Amino acid sequence: MLTLATRPNYRTLLDGHVLRQDNPDALALAYVQTEKPDIVLTRAAFQDEVAAHAAALRYLGIQPDDLVVIAHTQNLESIFCFWGALLLGAVPSMFPTLTEKLDPAVYMQSVAELVRLSHVKAVLTTDAFAPDLRAVVSCAVYASSDLHKAAHIEMTPHAKAPQAIAFLQHSSGTTGLQKGVALSHEAVLNQLASYSDALDLREDDVIVSWLPLYHDMGLIAGFILPLVQGIPLVLMSPFDWVKHPALLLKAMHQFGGTLTWMPNFAYNHMARRIRQRDLEGIRLDRLRAFINCSEPVRADSHALFLERFHTLGVCPEHLAVSYAMAENTFAVTQTRLGEVVNIDRVDQRRLQEELLAMPVHPDDAFAAAHVSCGTPIHNTQVKVVDAHGQTLPDRYVGEIMVKSDCMLTAYYQRPDLQPFDHEGWYATGDRGYLVNGAVYVIGRSKDLIINAGKNVYPQDIEAIVNTIHGVHAGRVVAFGVPDEREGTELIAVIAEVDDDDPQLKQRISQAIRYRVAQQTDVTVTYVVLVPLGWLIKTSSGKISRSKNRDKWLAER
Repeated sequence: MLTLATRPNYRTLLDGHVLRQDNPDALALAYVQTEKPDIVLTRAAFQDEVAAHAAALRYLGIQPDDLVVIAHTQNLESIFCFWGALLLGAVPSMFPTLTEKLDPAVYMQSVAELVRLSHVKAVLTTDAFAPDLRAVVSCAVYASSDLHKAAHIEMTPHAKAPQAIAFLQHSSGTTGLQKGVALSHEAVLNQLASYSDALDLREDDVIVSWLPLYHDMGLIAGFILPLVQGIPLVLMSPFDWVKHPALLLKAMHQFGGTLTWMPNFAYNHMARRIRQRDLEGIRLDRLRAFINCSEPVRADSHALFLERFHTLGVCPEHLAVSYAMAENTFAVTQTRLGEVVNIDRVDQRRLQEELLAMPVHPDDAFAAAHVSCGTPIHNTQVKVVDAHGQTLPDRYVGEIMVKSDCMLTAYYQRPDLQPFDHEGWYATGDRGYLVNGAVYVIGRSKDLIINAGKNVYPQDIEAIVNTIHGVHAGRVVAFGVPDEREGTELIAVIAEVDDDDPQLKQRISQAIRYRVAQQTDVTVTYVVLVPLGWLIKTSSGKISRSKNRDKWLAER
């Protein structure tokens, strides 16, 4: 396997075990679907599909170093296209397709801008979506049927230098789709080696994932990592999982899953949406870890998940945490698997007023729980700095900075965007603090609300509002509204509700104001209750604070 010790034996991603000829009958990939037969591929079958798609791309005129955007609804074809492009020496990039949660006009504008700025050679998509894309982009658009009609010509894998760009990761936001994170083969292999050591990855591990492949967590942890390491990967569509969240647990039971990654909201979604009858016969006896990543981790989400699934064999030692970002390929930190993650309980008032995470007793009225993200993986450094760039001591909140050997090469075709300072540090835009080397992330700098001198993180308010009866869980956004008369930012909360009864909505509004004031010592000025579907989401399913703030202000 690829580890820090064996790292010199790997030159590019084409040295990955899934493409090797030594064990053709080993399980490479299983694709599971609700009420449909599983699709199971051996390494030999996987290699045949990848070679066929590489040949089809070559026939259609794709050359080494060409940027190829893959915009499918997640399926096996998108996987074969990605690895086929790598085999050809092209630069693939997974990209979300248009769904009901995205504004069609914004999406099309973003794709057109991406094609223009990044000099995209071709977009690969479905037969149904190809005509829409052809109307807005200036490059070639190839549908699934175009690939299937292409002649299969003989070709050999294209050898690239380790420093060459392997693929791009694109932002999952609604406005940042043009910013491609360019990652070299060398950087990705460095990440996989260090992260595998942090996980104590084993040859008998089985990774199960529902995550979208256009997001760094799904692309790296739930896709490239297992295939390069040659351990079985069990995949499903994120759309299938959202509707049938028990599918993940059933797949873990069926295939002996040991590792899976999820954002924090998924813990609540599974605990609240999975029916008891869907758990019959399921055991997670080979489980090593559910790894919480990509959002600030909430202790109450872990507690809810444990309470709901402890009968399946889930225990506190199985709930791990990672802090990650596309610019670092993926993981920056990781908690130790098999150990209970530390929860740091600090004085919320001092955190807001002094930017100091001072420990308090868990029963303190203003105790706020922050979950450790673990320590940096090998060859990765983390520091926290103040507004002037000065390094802060432990427990002082500031911006998190990262330096490593698995960082992006650049933002693709964007010389106007320089990711590093003069010492090679990357400013993450995340705010947090350190304690004895462990990283605690508490929010994004751009989302921070400064209310009457207090530093308020919107996710804390959103978590409180999500517990109020009548609010549609997960459909809440909080943000700051500058107010010249008050000379500070006022706090606004928008929540989707299931009922339009005026009296009920008045009670919900009162409950929101009371609970937030009671638990955070700040006051919500604006409470806006809206119908289901009002809030704008990003392509990865996150509610966009900036877009919803703009929408609300425009409607006012």
